[in-house]
Amino acid sequence: MTSTTDHLTPEDYEAIATELDALREEIVDDLGERDAAYIHRIIRVQRGLEIAARAVLLGSSLPPAWIAGTATLAVAKILENMEIGHNVMHGQWDWMRDPKIHSTTWEWDNVSPAEQWKHSHNFVHHTFTNILGKDKDVGYGILRVTPEQEWHWANIPQPVYNALLAMFFEYGVALHDLEIDKIRAGTNDPEETRAKLRAIGRKIRRQWGKDYLAFPLLSGPQFLSTLSANFTANALRNVWAHMIIFCGHFPGDIEVFEEERLDGETKGEWYVRQLLGSANITGGSLFHLMTGNLSHQIEHHLFPDLPSNRYAEIAPRVRALCEKYDLPYHTGSLSKQVTSTWKKIFRYALPGPRTEQSEPSEPDRAPVERPVAA
Repeated sequence: MTSTTDHLTPEDYEAIATELDALREEIVDDLGERDAAYIHRIIRVQRGLEIAARAVLLGSSLPPAWIAGTATLAVAKILENMEIGHNVMHGQWDWMRDPKIHSTTWEWDNVSPAEQWKHSHNFVHHTFTNILGKDKDVGYGILRVTPEQEWHWANIPQPVYNALLAMFFEYGVALHDLEIDKIRAGTNDPEETRAKLRAIGRKIRRQWGKDYLAFPLLSGPQFLSTLSANFTANALRNVWAHMIIFCGHFPGDIEVFEEERLDGETKGEWYVRQLLGSANITGGSLFHLMTGNLSHQIEHHLFPDLPSNRYAEIAPRVRALCEKYDLPYHTGSLSKQVTSTWKKIFRYALPGPRTEQSEPSEPDRAPVERPVAA
C-alpha cells in the first residue's frame, strides 16, 4: 500500500501528539455553560419537532399534512440520532454529570441497542479505525471498498446491497455487533450471540410498537397513512445517516492499514491514522448540525469524546497542522463525496485492484516546506 507518511520521523509523530493533546486539553478546560446550553437547546428543538410532527400526522389522510408531518418527523429523527444520540453515547456530554444526558443512560430512537452500538462503534471502530480485519466498519462486512480487501463473487451486486443498506441502515447497525464473520466461522459464543439477538428483538419491538402501532392507532381511521408516514420518516433518516457516515469513511483516497500497523503504535501514529482514514464534508452551520457534526469526521475521529459543537472551531487548526506536517486533509462537498464513495462501491464490486488512486477529496495535499520537529 502506498503510504503518505514515509516522510514523518519519530520526532514528527511525537510533536503531532503533543500539539493535538494540547488542543484537546484547551477545549476540555474551556467547556462550560455555553456548551451545556447548546445541547439542552438542541434537545428541546428536537422534541418540539417530534411533538409537532406527531400532531400534524393526526390528519395524515390529507396530503399536505402527510408531507409536512413526515418531513418534520424525519428531521426530528435525524437530529435525535445524529447530533444527540450518537454524540451523547460517545460521552461528549458526560462532563456535565447530568444523568439524563449521559452515555450510560441514553437510549436512542433506533433499533440498535445502545450498549451493543457503544461496543462496536466507540470501542472497536474508534480504536481500530481502518485496520483491515479489525475495524468492521470497513465495508460493514458486506462491501468491498478498497482494493486491499479480498474480492469475492458475492461483491458483484454490492451496489444493490448498498442501496438496501441505506434504506434499512438502522437494522444493519443493529446487527453489526453480532460479528457475523465469527458466526459464519463458528468461533462465536452461542449464548452471547443469543443474548445480543434477544436485546435486538426487544429494541425492535419497542420501536415498532411506537412507530407502527401506538402512533398510528392514535390517528384512528388514518392508521395506514400515519403508519406509512412513520415508515417513510425512518427510511429518510436511515438514508441520510448512511450517506453522511459513508462520506466520512470511504471517499477519495482514504487510507486503510494492515494489522501490523498496531504493533507498538504510538499516540502520534494513532492520531495520524485517524487523519488519513477520515474525510470531511463542506457545508454551512445548518448542514453540519443535521450531520451531527460528522461532516467534521476528521475532528471527530481525533477527538470522539469532545462535544460536537466544538468541531467547527478546531477544524482550521487541525487543517493547519496537516499542512505543517505535509499530511492530507480530505474534504469536499457532499456531492463530491457521495460521487466518490459510490464510484468506489461500483469499482470494487469487480475483481482486481486498481493501481491509480481514486479521485482525491479536495483540496489534495499541497506541496509545503515541512518543518523540523522541535
